[in-house]
Amino acid sequence: MGMKTKIALGAVVGIAVIGALSANAGDGDGDAKSDNRTSASAGEKTGGASEAKPAEDKAEEKASQAEQFKAFVQKNGTPKEKDAVSHVTKVQGADEQNDILDAADVYTDFTGGIMGEGTGPAKLIASSFADWKDSENGLVTIYDADGELLGNGQF
Repeated sequence: MGMKTKIALGAVVGIAVIGALSANAGDGDGDAKSDNRTSASAGEKTGGASEAKPAEDKAEEKASQAEQFKAFVQKNGTPKEKDAVSHVTKVQGADEQNDILDAADVYTDFTGGIMGEGTGPAKLIASSFADWKDSENGLVTIYDADGELLGNGQF
């Protein structure tokens, strides 16, 4: 190996080590000072604001994303959409959107993957999800009970 190659390799390794150390700088030394400050700040900020919110907003905040989605479809969906969404067990990624690349995952209790019974209802679920959430560039993916892909759609 030539001298220039050794220097370049050493520089790359050095940069990787420095990057790894800086990424882990505040993690897990047992202090948890930042967690205490964050919790106290969050408690102070939400203390007054949560009292002013209506009771239904409080219930909606406590509900899981799947429960919120099901409630929306029960209120606004067609009978076929309601039936399809009744199979939803979990929703992930619907709460944080930045309109750049939003991705949400919806898990159901269907079985059989893309060749199973859930392919048709997956399209209804994706359509209902697009009615519930709106994004400039969102993709919702529907999975069966085993985590196999059933379908996807834009929202």
